Amino acid sequence: MKQTDRLKEIYLAGGCFWGTEKYLSGIHGIVKTDVGYANGNTQNPTYEEVCHKNTGHAETVRVFYDPTLVSLEAILDLYYDVIDPTSVNRQGGDIGSQYRTGIYYVDRVDLPIIKKSITELQKKYSNPIAIEILPLNNYYLAEEYHQKYLDKNPNGYCHIPSYKFEEVKKKSV
Repeated sequence: MKQTDRLKEIYLAGGCFWGTEKYLSGIHGIVKTDVGYANGNTQNPTYEEVCHKNTGHAETVRVFYDPTLVSLEAILDLYYDVIDPTSVNRQGGDIGSQYRTGIYYVDRVDLPIIKKSITELQKKYSNPIAIEILPLNNYYLAEEYHQKYLDKNPNGYCHIPSYKFEEVKKKSV
């Protein structure tokens, strides 16, 4: 069995995808990430269209992970650590439906795990959890300059505090 045969995937929207991707890529067991636009109502959108043309897409990170090294539950718990799960269409200074939070699954067996984790998360908040939970309808890879953006631009904008990037590497080992 090749390593790719046992990889699973999940799609996580957590505001601006630059920082969310950098954070998630630091989790032990996540073997590949890329950024794109998910669950919108247009095909092959550009960044400009997503930002200004009401395409319905969310900035999303596609995550490939090895379930023998990290569980979906652990990934979700770490993801919740860098988002405001009660905020609607906003994370940090980014406002708009493209910055909504969402968990988009491709494997139906993941749905009970996701729902259970949301139930546990809700216990920590008085406001309702606003994370969208849906099957993945579509995903379009973002332009190349968005891929690994914060690695290419270390001083680039991010709503996630920079210490979280190092912290997650230590937490997930």
